[in-house]
Amino acid sequence: MIRKIYWGIALNTLAVLIFSCTPQPARFELGAWRGVFKSQEAEFPFQFNIVDDTAGTVKAVFINGEERVYFDSIRYERDSVIVPIDLFDAFFIGKLTDQSWNGYFRKRQSNRQGIPFTATPGKQPRFVRRHAESALPIEGKWSVSLINDKGDSRYTVGLFDQRDNTVTGTILTTTGDYRYFEGIADGDSVKLSGFGGSNPSLLQVKLIDSTHITGELYSPTGKTKLIAIKSDTARLPDPYKLTYLKPGYDKFTFQFPDLEGNPVSLEDEKYRNKAVIVTLTGSWCPNCMDETAFLAPWYKANKHRGVEIIALSFERKDDLDFVRERIDKLVKRFDAEYDFLFAGLADKKQAAEKLPALNAVLSFPTTIFIDRTGKVTKIHTGFSGPATGKYYEEFVRDFNEEVNRIVGEENGV
Repeated sequence: MIRKIYWGIALNTLAVLIFSCTPQPARFELGAWRGVFKSQEAEFPFQFNIVDDTAGTVKAVFINGEERVYFDSIRYERDSVIVPIDLFDAFFIGKLTDQSWNGYFRKRQSNRQGIPFTATPGKQPRFVRRHAESALPIEGKWSVSLINDKGDSRYTVGLFDQRDNTVTGTILTTTGDYRYFEGIADGDSVKLSGFGGSNPSLLQVKLIDSTHITGELYSPTGKTKLIAIKSDTARLPDPYKLTYLKPGYDKFTFQFPDLEGNPVSLEDEKYRNKAVIVTLTGSWCPNCMDETAFLAPWYKANKHRGVEIIALSFERKDDLDFVRERIDKLVKRFDAEYDFLFAGLADKKQAAEKLPALNAVLSFPTTIFIDRTGKVTKIHTGFSGPATGKYYEEFVRDFNEEVNRIVGEENGV
């Protein structure tokens, strides 16, 4: 009996010693951090805070100008630290020490190893300034040409705000915006970066004269040449005239499964005699995320007026189980109460084939307004999110005015 007790004590002691000798991951230091993504073309700085919320959950908050993006609970597994970004089906994974966190940012549906990064704690500037003064008057609106390595040019509009040497801004395109950039004016240069959980971006430009700049827009997979002229009149084509019903079509129709696999169409009882807003969207799409952040609270406040929203979700995999998981995360993040249907793969050409009434599918998102009689009244291509300032405000105003018309009310809620 005594021998058994001794053996039990010995085994417990051995287990404690083995556990205590097993390397345990370090814990994140709360507060400010600065990270850098590294690619062959450039380095992409980003900033984030590690916070402990009221429930005692440690989370990462990524910072871009005025934007604060909260991501999911940090996990510690063996000798690695993981920051999930479930909204974009991605995650950070790396080794954490007292001085740094080093690893990769990965997309789960990608075959690539990921983007290497390193991050260090402490309040640090996003970019290091090398000049005491800045000669670059970047603030204002710019007519921007983005030129790829084949020489093809894409017209866009740059919007920048400058306070002393701090610069924020974005780039508007016909399909959406580049979301939030933040950085500095440094001598004759401006450096801006952005990361909201999907893909990092970097913009570097130099002053030619007071109204001309040139530079590069970087992504982890390459760079695009940028040439811009300052212009208060710079503007994109009317987003309400890019996508339309083909001649011969007087209605927009579809039938796609909901997340339980049940077929849904505009002919269903739920939508009869109601105004309907249909959005072509995807859980992988940052501009679609911005649209969902707008639509979710709007629908709660306005659904009593006889208006419904249907999201036709085009996803990365043709797999309903996968789609259900992705959309469930999106719905929970934004508390969206309107209907989501699985419409197919995230491919504009395939989307256009599935929606033959449209002349083309040019962008995710695309928003279609349908009145109580089933008539399409407007189609909006792309989405100008909160980073675009007054353009976002104009979209919200136009959206509400159009809803007032299609529900047959002069004054909305």
